[in-house]
Amino acid sequence: MLLDDRYVPYLQMAGLYHLARLNDRWFRLDEALVSAFVERWRPETHTFHMPFGEYTITLQDVAYQLGLPVDGRYVSGCLSEFQIYIQGGRPAWVWFEELLGVVPPPSQVQKYAVNCSWFQETFGECPEGVDEETVRRYTPRLEEMGTYSWGSAALAWLYRCMCRVANRNVIKLAGPLQLLQSWIFWRFPRFRPAGFETFSWPLASRWSGYNPSSSEKGPRVQMWRLWIDRLQDREFIWMPYSSPDVLQVVHPEVLEPRHMALWQSVTSLIYFTVIEWHQIDRVLPQFGGVQPRPHPALNIDFLMSKDGRGGDRWFPYHLQKWHLQWESRAESVLRFDVVADPGPSHEFLEWWSQHGKRFLSPDPDLGDPRAVAIPVEASQHPSILRHPHSLPRRRTRMRSRMRSRLSAEVRGHGYPVVVVRAPTCLDDLLFMYFGR
Repeated sequence: MLLDDRYVPYLQMAGLYHLARLNDRWFRLDEALVSAFVERWRPETHTFHMPFGEYTITLQDVAYQLGLPVDGRYVSGCLSEFQIYIQGGRPAWVWFEELLGVVPPPSQVQKYAVNCSWFQETFGECPEGVDEETVRRYTPRLEEMGTYSWGSAALAWLYRCMCRVANRNVIKLAGPLQLLQSWIFWRFPRFRPAGFETFSWPLASRWSGYNPSSSEKGPRVQMWRLWIDRLQDREFIWMPYSSPDVLQVVHPEVLEPRHMALWQSVTSLIYFTVIEWHQIDRVLPQFGGVQPRPHPALNIDFLMSKDGRGGDRWFPYHLQKWHLQWESRAESVLRFDVVADPGPSHEFLEWWSQHGKRFLSPDPDLGDPRAVAIPVEASQHPSILRHPHSLPRRRTRMRSRMRSRLSAEVRGHGYPVVVVRAPTCLDDLLFMYFGR
């Protein structure tokens, strides 16, 4: 649906204009690709666990991909009982009718929400030639919404949706998934569709018209999963937004210091009852730093069940600790050295090789060791390179003779013969080198 020019001034005042421009330049979701990445999402760290480290979607990505403001008030309050929690507030449906001039039928109401289909049918297109008051009905009080941090609300909701799917009992993924897919395309060139070289603002509009394959989802998820398992560290772009081509199209609002500072803030992300954590201390190379061994992640598992189903409340009071955390967000901005070659430290890589969940594909799919060059050390004399658990030659020959005699006895009784070859030092070395 094309953006009506009469809405533009109100959308600009609300900080939602750039997002609204994506409305007619949207793209279809590659469900298989997104599913393969969501498998990598770890709720305890709010990062994707990849073969070579941790990565995540940050407030910086939201700003560049969707053009949403980052700094501002948290998006919270209550869900329906305005007359109780807001001074001078009125019942929800009285306020609704004052703003929009009409009340939806009960069949279009789902507890705290109104079906999008009803809004589309009722306010899908503003009639031509109407006065300003009627136009305001299609943009109710948007001019008063410019003080909110829409970027942090969008990221909080995406985090929560991915955390929910980490539960095996949840099979449907919701949320701003185009943000996730555009992040994948910008950060991982290997997964980009061909033919989308030009772009404008916001950056997610680059994939306008993208139409993924409609083939069966299951095999494609397996294919993408294997591709991710075989990724190398050089196939991830740490800082895609620093290129001159991006700087030519970026909107200056995004680069305001008050917004940019919060990209590096370790703070809460709030969307009504949804509380998530901006864990950028685990992905410093995405901001030009070197990643040390990370500290233990903040455990907020107990907040995962808080979705408002226990009744309406004034959430800034009920979840006060996390709202105060956002209020002091400027004090949580990380300071670190920016280097020319950002990436993980040696200390991090050692830690990650021991603790990271690096591979998800079945072992046979991860590669044939015969295609890997055998190291020079493997061709040296066995007496020089001996596995600590390998047997001396004399004991190996003795066991081989015992197996031969036992096999002959078994054959004499008509039992099936199982030939077990004695291990050699070279076999043991290859096992150590190639692992599984």
